Amino acid sequence: MNCRLVELRNKEVISCDDGCRIGCVDDLEVDTSNAKVRALVIYGRLKLFGILGRMDDCIIPWENIALIGEDTILVNFCLKNNKKHRKKGAFSKFF
Repeated sequence: MNCRLVELRNKEVISCDDGCRIGCVDDLEVDTSNAKVRALVIYGRLKLFGILGRMDDCIIPWENIALIGEDTILVNFCLKNNKKHRKKGAFSKFF
């Protein structure tokens, strides 16, 4: 199955571990040295409509993807146990 980034962005990401909805795919991390996708990035939710910034982004390594379906992506990932997040901008420490 071939899939484009535009098609991935419309898919929901669901955890196989606890069945919770993690979010929708917002971005990809690509290793430019060998042209392979390294991870899916799901942006954190807004806090108080974005006034207080946003929660941490969720980065799911490509190895943790169990299945890519028509509408959803199943991953072996639990938000509570994984603390690997993308670095934020300079002002994020204030929020």
